[in-house]
Amino acid sequence: MAFYSTKPLLSLSFLFFMVSYSYGRVNLSSTFKVKAVNLGGWLVTEGWIKPSLFDGIPNKDFLDGTALQFKSVTVGKYLCAELGGGTIIVANRTAASSWEKFRLWRINETSFNFRVYDKRFVGLDTNGKGIDLVAVSNTAGSSETFEIVRNSDDESRVRIKAPNGFFLQVKTEELVTADYAGGGGWGDDDPSVFVMTIAGRLQGEFQVTNGYGPNKAPQIMREHWATFIVEDDFKFIAENGVNAVRIPVGWWIASDPTPPKPYVGGSLEALDKAFTWAQKYGVKIIIDLHAAPGSQNGLEHSSSRDGSQEWGLTDETIQESVSVIDFLTARYAKSPSLYAVELLNEPLAPGATLDMLNEYYKAGYNAIREHSSTAYVVMSNRIGASNSTELFPVTSGLTRAVIDVHYYNLFSDIFDNMTVQQNINFININRTAQLNQVTTSNGPLTLVGEWVAEWQVRNATTEDYQRFAKAQLEVYERASFGWAYWTLKNVNNHWSLDWMIKNGYIKL
Repeated sequence: MAFYSTKPLLSLSFLFFMVSYSYGRVNLSSTFKVKAVNLGGWLVTEGWIKPSLFDGIPNKDFLDGTALQFKSVTVGKYLCAELGGGTIIVANRTAASSWEKFRLWRINETSFNFRVYDKRFVGLDTNGKGIDLVAVSNTAGSSETFEIVRNSDDESRVRIKAPNGFFLQVKTEELVTADYAGGGGWGDDDPSVFVMTIAGRLQGEFQVTNGYGPNKAPQIMREHWATFIVEDDFKFIAENGVNAVRIPVGWWIASDPTPPKPYVGGSLEALDKAFTWAQKYGVKIIIDLHAAPGSQNGLEHSSSRDGSQEWGLTDETIQESVSVIDFLTARYAKSPSLYAVELLNEPLAPGATLDMLNEYYKAGYNAIREHSSTAYVVMSNRIGASNSTELFPVTSGLTRAVIDVHYYNLFSDIFDNMTVQQNINFININRTAQLNQVTTSNGPLTLVGEWVAEWQVRNATTEDYQRFAKAQLEVYERASFGWAYWTLKNVNNHWSLDWMIKNGYIKL
C-alpha cells in the first residue's frame, strides 16, 4: 500500500485559508450576523461617557456652546437679541427662551464671543457711538469679543466686559450700552450686574480640545486614546460573544496628524491600533463617521461647536465628508477586519433634507466601491424622520447596503412612566413592528446600530434589567445585518457593556 504524505495537502489548505483571510474573509456564512459593541467616547469625545476628561480645563463652565441667560438685576428682565438677531440687544423679556440664549464661542479661558439665535454675533454698534449693543455681524472678531467677570462670593452674579474696556449696563429695557466704568458693588442697584443662568452645555470633541488649548490638548487626548480602549478590551470582546465593534470617528481624522484647530492629531494612530487588535482576535470593524463637517445634528457627539447643524448647508461639507469616507476606505480596504463603513451617524431631520442625504449617500457609496467590493455600506436613518423606509429608493440596486436604525427606550416622554413590563412589552410589540417594517426580503439589510439596556424605570432590580436586556437581544437579533450595543465603557454602569457582562446583566 502506497503512503502519501498529507503535508502538501495541509500546506495547500493553509495557503487557501490565509489567502481568504487576507482578502476580507469573503466566504462568510450567509447566516453570519454582527453582534457588536460601540466604542463610543473614544475617538469622538462625549463628556457624559467620561466626565473626568474635562476636569482639568480652566474655567470649564464656559466651554464652546454653553448657553447663557442674563437677567438684569435693576430692571428684573432678561437680555434678548431682538428678532433673534440682526438688530439691537434689549433687556425687556420676563421669561427666557430661544432669543434670550447666548451661546459661547471660547477664544481662551477668559475671552468669548456670544452667538445669538440667528447665528449672528453680539458686538458694539460701530456706526454710532460705539457703545450700543447689537447682534448684526455674521463673523466674530475683536469687536465681538467679551469677558465674563464673576462675583467670587456668588458666581451666578456677573458683569460683562466689552471690547472697548467698559462693562455692559442696562439703562432702560430698550437700551443696553457698554459704557460702565465699574467700581460698584454686586447689589441689585447696580445696572452692570446680571444674574447668569447656564441653560445648556456641550461636551464634545470641539469643547475638550478648545477648552484645554493647543499646548495641553495634545497630551490630554493622546493619553485618553491610549488608555480608554486597549488591546485587552478586544480580547474581552472576543471571549464574550461579541464579534464586531462599531467605531465612531470624526471628520478631522482624515487630516491626521495635523487636523484643523482645535482638533489634535493622534486619533488615526489609535484607529490603526484597533485594526491590529481586531485582526489578532478575529473581531470585525464597522467604521462610523459619527461627526461630519459642520455637524449633521447639532449635538455634542457630532462635535458641534455651539449646537448649530450646518452639515449639508453647503456642498463643501458634503464633498468633504465623501473625502473622509474615501480616505478611510482606501486606508483599511485590505484589512481582513474591515467589515463595513457607515457613511453618517444620526443626521437630524429636517435640517438634513432627504435630497441632500441621498446625494451624499450615493457619492459615499461610490467612494467605498472605488476601494472595496466587499465592505458593507451602512446608511443611517434620520433622527425625527416619520418614514423609516425613506432610504429604500437610494439603496435600490446597491450591493451590500445596510440601513441603520437606533432604538432607545429613552429620550421621549412616552417612556417616563412605563413600568418594567410595559417597557418589555414595548420592545416585543412596538420595536418588533418597527424592525419588521425596515427588514424586507428584497430590500437593504438592517442594523440596530445603537441600543442599550437602560430605561426610565426607577429602583429596577438586577432581574428587571436582565429581562429587559434579554427582550432586546431576542428582538434585535432578527435584524438582518445585526446589532451594536451602546457602548463598551461608560461611567454609567448600564450603558457599559463591559460592566453589564462582568456583572451578569447580559450574557451572549
